[in-house]
Amino acid sequence: MREDHQPETQREVSVVKRHPRAFATAVLLLLPFVGQPAEAQKAGGILKISFFDNPASMSLHEEATGAALRPMMGVFNNLVMFDQHVAQNSPESIIPDLATGWS
Repeated sequence: MREDHQPETQREVSVVKRHPRAFATAVLLLLPFVGQPAEAQKAGGILKISFFDNPASMSLHEEATGAALRPMMGVFNNLVMFDQHVAQNSPESIIPDLATGWS
């Protein structure tokens, strides 16, 4: 068994020297991604989800099944919400969503 006493930098350079074409190809493939900023999500578009049922209507006041309620929950806002950054739901963690105030 032979031990290699070369410093780390010499071992890394020797890999580049052994496979220069593979190294050059990897650099060329990764070059377009270097220095580009991350793209933000774009507003708008189409959200496609699969669903288990065909609800009779999309009125939350007329339907009481999950088939109507689940897809429409993302369409309507609430009057108030619970602050998700608070560990436990309590009256102090109620924050307005559509409501501007209450007493």
